[in-house]
Amino acid sequence: MADARSLCDSSPLQIFVKAKKKINDIFVEIEDNVRDTVTYIQSLQQEKAIVKADDAVQIERYMVKVKAIREVLTRDHMKVAFFGRTSNGKSSVINAMLKDKILPSGIGHTTNCFLQVEGSDNREAYLVTDDSTAKQNVKSVGQLAHALSKEKLDESQLIHIYWPKDKCSILRDEVVFVDSPGIDVSPNLDEWIDNHCLDADVFVLVANAESTLMLAEKNFFHKVSTRLSKPNIFILNNRWDASATEPEILDQVRGQHIERAVDFLVKELKVCTQKEANERIFFVSAKEALQARLQEQKGQPAHSGALAEGFPNRYFEFQDFERKFEEFISKSAVRTKFEQHSQRGKHIVNEISSIMDALYDRAQQLKRDKVVGKKEIHDKLNFTEQQLLLLTQEMEDKIHQMVEDVEQRVSKALSEEIRRLAVLVDEFNLPFHPEQLVLNVYKKELNLHVENGLGSNLRARLSTALAMNIENSQREMRERMSALLPKQVSHNVLPRREPFEILYRLNCDSLCGDFTEDLEFRFSWGFTSIICRFAGKRANSITLTNNSQMIPRDLISPAENVDVTQLNFPTNNSEDWSSVASRIAMAYSAFQGTIGGRLVAEFMLTVGWRLILVTGAVYGCIYLYERLMWANKAKEREFKRQYVSHATKKLRLIVDLTSANCSHQVQRELSSTFARLCHLVDEATNDMDTEIKTLEKEIRQLEEAANSAKVLRNKANYITKELELFDDAYLKLRE
Repeated sequence: MADARSLCDSSPLQIFVKAKKKINDIFVEIEDNVRDTVTYIQSLQQEKAIVKADDAVQIERYMVKVKAIREVLTRDHMKVAFFGRTSNGKSSVINAMLKDKILPSGIGHTTNCFLQVEGSDNREAYLVTDDSTAKQNVKSVGQLAHALSKEKLDESQLIHIYWPKDKCSILRDEVVFVDSPGIDVSPNLDEWIDNHCLDADVFVLVANAESTLMLAEKNFFHKVSTRLSKPNIFILNNRWDASATEPEILDQVRGQHIERAVDFLVKELKVCTQKEANERIFFVSAKEALQARLQEQKGQPAHSGALAEGFPNRYFEFQDFERKFEEFISKSAVRTKFEQHSQRGKHIVNEISSIMDALYDRAQQLKRDKVVGKKEIHDKLNFTEQQLLLLTQEMEDKIHQMVEDVEQRVSKALSEEIRRLAVLVDEFNLPFHPEQLVLNVYKKELNLHVENGLGSNLRARLSTALAMNIENSQREMRERMSALLPKQVSHNVLPRREPFEILYRLNCDSLCGDFTEDLEFRFSWGFTSIICRFAGKRANSITLTNNSQMIPRDLISPAENVDVTQLNFPTNNSEDWSSVASRIAMAYSAFQGTIGGRLVAEFMLTVGWRLILVTGAVYGCIYLYERLMWANKAKEREFKRQYVSHATKKLRLIVDLTSANCSHQVQRELSSTFARLCHLVDEATNDMDTEIKTLEKEIRQLEEAANSAKVLRNKANYITKELELFDDAYLKLRE
């Protein structure tokens, strides 16, 4: 404010120049701030939760407004409009202030249209009309604007006259003079006011000091006051040099003019106080002032020439008018031109600050919400992973226990079925014939019957219970795992469409493929049979005690994942007791040939021939009976007995293998179910991990958005303070 006052003391018009530069600089900052805000909001168009549609539209409107204000500011200047009746000397006053005869002047109605005089930076004097941009010689203004010219322009048309600033100091400081036709020669006063007066900072009413204020002059300014709020009006009583002829009534005439002018300004127009009105009324002679200044430019004294008495006083009052005029117009123009811009600038930056503050709050709130959401997901992820580890260990133990239980059950059930194998074989009723080709078919069908029967019996004994246990275990897995899955995923955890069923693969065809039947007739009471029977018991006991049996490799199903190399297949080196019996029989025959005959002879002598004959007859009958009964039925029974004996031995060898296969199927089923559930949990954890990363990215974006909004808000607040300082320095200077 002190700087502005110092400027006022040195050059009052510089206040406007300085204020214009300052407000322009501020609006450059405002434009940058609005542009940055528009860019910022456009970058957040996708964030509907942060940016509202109204905010974007409003900021874009502010951009248009700021550009319009900047364009106006570049054209803003201090405009002084001169009005009065015809031939009151309006053009002469302007020429005197410009210190040169620029505008046409003379007797009668001289100015036919509006003339605007402004400074030219290129030291070139020229004029431009409204209907053309071509530069014309400034001397042609006398032809274009003079009322006596043949080429008359429309009275409301404006001619722009550009005069070098270095020739007129007042034009250097953004001052523009507007000369007008006489207000008593045209009825188009409203059009004049709308076109040329609404942006005027000061009105200079040039009155004729030889007469009082006329009704035409008053009507014009009454119309002006209805369009503008308290227009700033100076009253110049021109041609005051005429008062030199009547010095005795000079003071009375002056007092009369002042009284009527003050009443007009204060009571009729109500545009100022009485004190202010007294400071805005001057008595001058524009013609004398112009002549004096032309003399001064030539290096001659101002009072040289034919001048009326009292010229120094009139010249001093004209200079006093210029000084007060400069002070007033500078203060008035700053207020009229820049106060509204300052208020609009404050409104814009305050609105931007409010919008950015709201955006900052919304971004911060969204950031807090997403941080909370991220923490919840992170906690859920940790909980899910921990529970998955615990559940995995628990399910592994449970699967292991169930596998062992299945293995024991299958082993026990298969052992029981093997003990009942004779019943199953007796149920086989395919026609039997000892012919070898028929026997081969018979054995294959018998193997198939035994395998199907054993499998059916095992399923009947085990499948329901095992399937129920497996289903319960799978249900428990699904329920436990579903608790770790999101709701939208847990609905996808469905049981398998078909119930699980254990396959009992015995492969009797391969298992009993080495079975060889012995259907030769043997008398049950023959010496060989007796010895074989006795030797067979001994052999069985020795075999069960000392020898292991070999399991053929082709009994193992290729579909089962059992390590065959872990099984022991020892070589059968036990002695064939049938060969032993045959050797004993041969020894007996040899014995009969020597000592035997002697013993028989002694026995026959001792016992008697009759008893021997009876015994021989009975023995022969028994032999004959057995020989006659050795038909297909007997052979079939013997075949089945031998098959049962052989199959029992073979099946007992694969009890552990079969139970291991079944337990492996159960383990595979439960493990696959648990693995599928674990996969769903892994997908859920991956989704949570991805969501956490997405939230982290969104949190960073929201933090950047909040920081940008904060910067723009602070910049808007800084501009508001600059505008307040501008108001204090320039707009409150008048106070």
